[in-house]
Amino acid sequence: MSRIGRLPIEIPKGVEVKVTPDNVVTVKGSKGTLEKKFPPIVNIEVKDNQVIVTRKGDDKEEKAMHGTTRAIIANMVKGVTEGFEKALEIVGIGYRAAKQGKKLVLNVGYSHPVEIEEKPGIEIIVEGNNKIIVRGIDKEKVGQVAANIRRVREPDAYQGKGIRYAGEVVRLKEGKTGKK
Repeated sequence: MSRIGRLPIEIPKGVEVKVTPDNVVTVKGSKGTLEKKFPPIVNIEVKDNQVIVTRKGDDKEEKAMHGTTRAIIANMVKGVTEGFEKALEIVGIGYRAAKQGKKLVLNVGYSHPVEIEEKPGIEIIVEGNNKIIVRGIDKEKVGQVAANIRRVREPDAYQGKGIRYAGEVVRLKEGKTGKK
């Protein structure tokens, strides 16, 4: 049995979890509502203020989905209570970010500013010129939006310039050595 999958998920106060017969899990909390459909190879049930995930058999796919399903539901519960956030830093001379209405405008060394639309359920905050915070209740969406922002200008391996996650360590390569 999966070590992660067999752990029950505690439902905190103020959170409501519903499971339909076709494995659609709806989690309601103070920050919002999340809904996700899971494959029928796992059983999801709510008992005594806990969500319990079990699998029907011992196939490789069922074993894989057991822990994954439990982790996703736990993240849904955490998302509607606390929310998720990813911080990004912009490193480089002249590189900056600004917020214009619902758009994030990045000036990161291209001939034009790059504009990124704010997705529904996701909040993008710019602190100063070089720090971006992505917040939301869906961990998957928060991570994807942060990855899309980072992809605009990934950190350079030689100078370290670009957009990186807060705390990310970029290993710099040694440049060319000239003739002596």
